[in-house]
Amino acid sequence: MIEAHVLRALRIDHGVSVKAVRKALQFAESTLGIDRLLLSPELRSRAGEVFLDRYGQLINLSASGQLAIRQVLEAHLRRVEWDARNVPIRLHPFLIGDAPDQSRPIVIDPLVSFGRPMLAQSGVSTAAIASRIDAGESRDEIAADYGVSTTDVDAAVVYERAA
Repeated sequence: MIEAHVLRALRIDHGVSVKAVRKALQFAESTLGIDRLLLSPELRSRAGEVFLDRYGQLINLSASGQLAIRQVLEAHLRRVEWDARNVPIRLHPFLIGDAPDQSRPIVIDPLVSFGRPMLAQSGVSTAAIASRIDAGESRDEIAADYGVSTTDVDAAVVYERAA
């Protein structure tokens, strides 16, 4: 799931072509020995290109390993929580119109609720909230029932509609 999130960010937000991603994946695996590049916390992107932040330098994986100026994919990497071994453990997806430093009301954790998206503060499923809205209940009623803010209810519905 996290690889899909990173791939989407590369394709949509950073304009990286499928060809460039494939080339970067092949170069990272064959030359640098990185099996799962999209899970690497060292992955960066800029203007349609993929980079690897190694030893304080950026390697342009789209251009067969050329060194490049430091540009980062920090906004997306801040949305991923990593464990002590640099393995991704939790994802806070962007919502439509989110600025990079806005709150992270939705979380996807494969160890909780079978990886279904939920509100980070309460653990309430985003699908449950959206289905109650669809059934005609008000935001205020739902927020009161779950002990969350109406902003969280809105975030859950926006996430479900975009998914």
